[in-house]
Amino acid sequence: MKTSKRVTPTDQEYDAAATLREALRRFARRTELLTRDQGLTARTYQLLLMIKTGRNEPGRASLGELEDRLQLGKSTITELVLRGEDAGLVRRELDRTRRRGISVALTPDGERRLAAVLLALGDERERLLELLAGLAPG
Repeated sequence: MKTSKRVTPTDQEYDAAATLREALRRFARRTELLTRDQGLTARTYQLLLMIKTGRNEPGRASLGELEDRLQLGKSTITELVLRGEDAGLVRRELDRTRRRGISVALTPDGERRLAAVLLALGDERERLLELLAGLAPG
């Protein structure tokens, strides 16, 4: 991270920060609306997405990985997984790579709802990526 001895940001820095925050909020709001249409919360959508793109095995993630990727505490992840399981979106399984470990996988309904939101967010995601590329220093 670049540190500066300046005390006051430039107008361009304020503009870039405001543009980024506006775009992130627009994306978050659109995500909230689209996930609601699928009977999900934005947080549940993020959970399903992280499970689908598991680091060690696509379609499966450990509870520790979910904590790390979502930046949420263990009890919050446990509650999210339990709610997802009750809703028929995920299932807990014994982890094949870790003794006594638990991994979480998507159910067919979880896969279907995740895909619907992901596809619906496609244009919005592209706009956000373009904006981020344009704001990158260099």
